[in-house]
Amino acid sequence: MMKPLLRLILILLIAAAPAAVKAQYVYSPNLAVGAKAGATISRMTFSPEVTQKFLPGFMAGVTVRYTEENHFGLIGEINIEQRGWVEDFEEHSSRFSYRRTLTYIQVPLLTHIYFGSRKCKFFINLGPEFGYMLSDNISADFDYNDIASIPEFPRGYRTNEQLAMKVSNRFDYGISGGLGVELIARKRNSFMLEGRFYYGLGNIYPSSKRDFFSASRGMSIEVTLGYMFRIK
Repeated sequence: MMKPLLRLILILLIAAAPAAVKAQYVYSPNLAVGAKAGATISRMTFSPEVTQKFLPGFMAGVTVRYTEENHFGLIGEINIEQRGWVEDFEEHSSRFSYRRTLTYIQVPLLTHIYFGSRKCKFFINLGPEFGYMLSDNISADFDYNDIASIPEFPRGYRTNEQLAMKVSNRFDYGISGGLGVELIARKRNSFMLEGRFYYGLGNIYPSSKRDFFSASRGMSIEVTLGYMFRIK
C-alpha cells in the first residue's frame, strides 16, 4: 500500500514542478524600507456632540513593505502623529480659544494592493492601526478648570465637560484606509504620495453608562510624502 502512495506523491510532485517554477518566475517578492512625513487634520467623535473644528498637525514615521508581483503586499509602520481637536466657540470665537493636541505613536498593519506600470503604480492601503498616546497638551486663553467664574462664557447650550476632563485611556485602535501613487525613480528607489483616513474605535474618556461621554473617538486625515528603498 505504501508503494502506490509513494508513486502517487512522486507523480504529483513532478506535475507540480513546472507550476512552481512558473510561480517563482511570476511572483518575484521584494522587501523595501523607507520613511514618510506629512500633514494631518483631525477632530473627535463625541457623544454628546461637541462643537469643534479640525486641528492641523504633522506626522512622521518609518515603513517596511513586503510585496510580490501579483499586485499584493503587506505594510508595517511606526509613526508619530498629532491628533486632537479645536473648540468652536462660534460667535464667541474672537474672545475664547481652546485646542487640544494628542500626540500618538501609531503602528498600522496594512494590506497593500497596487497596480500600474514599472515606472508608476497606484495603490490602496487598508487595515488596522494601534496606538499609544505620548502626550496631551492643551492651549487655551482662559481658565478651563473654572469656566463658571468667567463672565459671558458660553454655557448651557454647548458641551463643556471635555475642556478640563483628563484622558483616561491612552491606548487607541482603529481602521486606516489610503489611496496613493508611487513613482519609481530608479530600480531600487521610489517616491510615494498618499492620502489616508483613520477612524478610531477607542475612547479617550470613560464611557460606561454612568459617565458623561458615551463616545470620545479620534479621526484624522493625513497627506504624506514618502521614500522607499528596495533592499531585496
